Amino acid sequence: MPARAMAARRSSAAGVRRRARVAGRDAVGQGTQVAEIQRSRLLAAAVRTVEELGYTRATVAHITRRARVSRRTFYELFSNREECLVAALEGVVDGIRGEIAAAGLEGLGWRERIRGGLWVILSFFDREPVLARVCVVQALRGSQTVLERREEILAGLAAIVDEGRVESPRGVECPPLTAEGLVGAAFALVYSRLLRGEREPLTSLLGDLMGMIVLPYMGSAAARREQSRPAPARVGRPVVRGASRAGRGEAQADPLAGIPMRLTYRTLRVLETIGDEPGVSNRGVGERAGVSDQGQI
Repeated sequence: MPARAMAARRSSAAGVRRRARVAGRDAVGQGTQVAEIQRSRLLAAAVRTVEELGYTRATVAHITRRARVSRRTFYELFSNREECLVAALEGVVDGIRGEIAAAGLEGLGWRERIRGGLWVILSFFDREPVLARVCVVQALRGSQTVLERREEILAGLAAIVDEGRVESPRGVECPPLTAEGLVGAAFALVYSRLLRGEREPLTSLLGDLMGMIVLPYMGSAAARREQSRPAPARVGRPVVRGASRAGRGEAQADPLAGIPMRLTYRTLRVLETIGDEPGVSNRGVGERAGVSDQGQI
């Protein structure tokens, strides 16, 4: 074979391999995107299912049916129902943590940080009542894994409150157990409000809760001042991901929420192809989506 022909063949083969590598990377990226969308649907469905049926009655079948995602896909993303529900809880915690970070509380004194953080949490729960009920009320009926994660979250909040011991000579006398009791009492009040379904916003508790928290560390005069302080400016609504979207309705979290169809990898590849190339032929769709069988397409 002439040298020029051999070089051309090698160049052609190299081009095929290069296109295959690019296609492989594209497929991996698209697969990751599909998994993220499926995970988001499952988390939103888990929150809605627990809200509707309660923790003990919510099953994987209920969650996958609401999400319109197969059981096989569910178990590719989560080991079991508990892992899915813990992930939903983590999504809420991440959303609140992000709002607290955006509130610019770093560098403030202990009392202002407590007040600002408490306002963010109460405001979040007022905006997201479904998430609030699932995380505060239903979580108490959860598995050991869910309860342990809840205790870790409360312990983290107690550690922040415990910093009040250095605020005054009075605070030095408070044992660490004081902070645990204050956090537990605050959550008990929020729990009872959510359980009763009261219409008054949770943010109305800010002054009384701050008075309760400040009292053992800084005295009754400081507690009264906290009770009479005006509420801060209302916290905005940042964009959040995952389960925290469920409280606003699944339509915002999932553009396919109103369509009675099961979400699969092939479905998304086909829809993505049609969206990118309106008017593409069935054959073109099949080639780009990796569907070789004409009956399937």
